[in-house]
Amino acid sequence: MKLTVKRGDQVRVMTGKDRGKQGRVLKVIPREARILVEGVNLTKRHMKLRPARGRSGQEGGIVEREAAIAISNVQVLCPSCGPTRVGHNVQEDGLHVRVCRKCGGEL
Repeated sequence: MKLTVKRGDQVRVMTGKDRGKQGRVLKVIPREARILVEGVNLTKRHMKLRPARGRSGQEGGIVEREAAIAISNVQVLCPSCGPTRVGHNVQEDGLHVRVCRKCGGEL
């Protein structure tokens, strides 16, 4: 499956409980077609204090962290024109680049 979203992209969530939120892509999981977005789909995780496990300095308790969401629920943000679809072009030197479908600018 060819993905149009890469790590570090700015995206906007289009559906679900976090609809309208924007964030940076932290991780892409191509096999499952899911991504982790900073500050989106936060879940609470109960962590136990275990200093002997190598996590020195980390406290136990309830920690909020991001859970994966489907790639189909987000849209890439173009720096100049906002949420857009992503196209692919081949430059003269054979390099493949992602482009904005609205303005044609390089992503």
